[in-house]
Amino acid sequence: MAFPYRNFGRIMIICSFRMVLKVTDLLDFPGEDLEGIYSAREFVWWYNGHPDCFNMAPGLKNTDTAAILGLGNVALDVARILLRPVSDLAETDISDLALASLQESSIRKVYLVARRGPAQAACTAKELREIIGMKNLKVKIEEADLDISPSDEEALKNHRIQRRVYELLSKAAGSPYCQSSPEQRELHFVFFRKPDRFLPSENGCTVGSLRLEKTTLEENKSSGKQSAVGTAEFEDINCGLVLKSIGYKSLPIFGLPFDYNKGVVPNVKGRVVSGFQTEEEAVEHGLYVAGWLKRGPTGIIATNLYCAEETVSSITEDVERGLVPAASAAIKPGREGLLQLLQGKNIKFVPFTGWEKIDAKEKMLGELKKKPREKITSWQKLLEASNE
Repeated sequence: MAFPYRNFGRIMIICSFRMVLKVTDLLDFPGEDLEGIYSAREFVWWYNGHPDCFNMAPGLKNTDTAAILGLGNVALDVARILLRPVSDLAETDISDLALASLQESSIRKVYLVARRGPAQAACTAKELREIIGMKNLKVKIEEADLDISPSDEEALKNHRIQRRVYELLSKAAGSPYCQSSPEQRELHFVFFRKPDRFLPSENGCTVGSLRLEKTTLEENKSSGKQSAVGTAEFEDINCGLVLKSIGYKSLPIFGLPFDYNKGVVPNVKGRVVSGFQTEEEAVEHGLYVAGWLKRGPTGIIATNLYCAEETVSSITEDVERGLVPAASAAIKPGREGLLQLLQGKNIKFVPFTGWEKIDAKEKMLGELKKKPREKITSWQKLLEASNE
């Protein structure tokens, strides 16, 4: 199979930028259009001052309970922001509008809802340790949820990160609760539950509760993976705010093979392969993939570094073996050609020098408030700052 991207030069690396990722925001469950239900992505953009979600106004004064669907690192980050003392947040680069809203927040209890059990938690140990170690936080985990099957035990032996996460959750479940105080918050880990529907509050417009279906794990004999299956037993959690942290999925790129089930471009150590084969003969030399498009939406920065190093090693090996196609004799327009293309389409852009000006101004504004930076939260002001 010939890939059109090879015409751009000698080596082409496809990475997981936003252009090839979509956020899985919609669950398509009854009641999802009620007010007070947001994606975790929107919430993260809001407290980080992203211009697209700066004015989201999640209504933190209207409820004392929030439910977060998912148990990955983003879900933990969102819970941490809702539960962390505002005095601590004031020293970070959180946006002023978000900080003011959190100062008035009535939320004292957060539920983290996971379809599977603690042995399958998608978060990493560092992020979990950070939130369960917060001061004035009461962590609640049902002891029965910590029971694991023989297959779970075997899986934990072979996966250090998941084993450490399970150990941290077990330790948190057995820790004595600190004495109640006005500043105390509660974090509830709810395992073996999946959302069924969103129920309205008395006014009929905002979310009032979340209906969950109990699940059990069933093993896929072909893949060996365990998936959550509903048991037709239901329970409700009263909450006035729901945040959906249910993941990302890559989008296919025209001309490239794509595994729709895994959401990745089939590859061998970063080398793109034709179709779903993994043999050396199927490798398309000169075309490579890295990031989430290579392995799926998993891991942290360190994982991405290892992933990139693996792809670079593959490129280096192919160059040394003379397997990379020779560059086209045609002269490439390079940077000047890109600038002409952008200007011809009347597309506004910020060069690196403009970003440096934005960075310097945000840091200067932050110094005035004893913060790392004060983020500029509108596209117009960002463009103005880049041209100062």
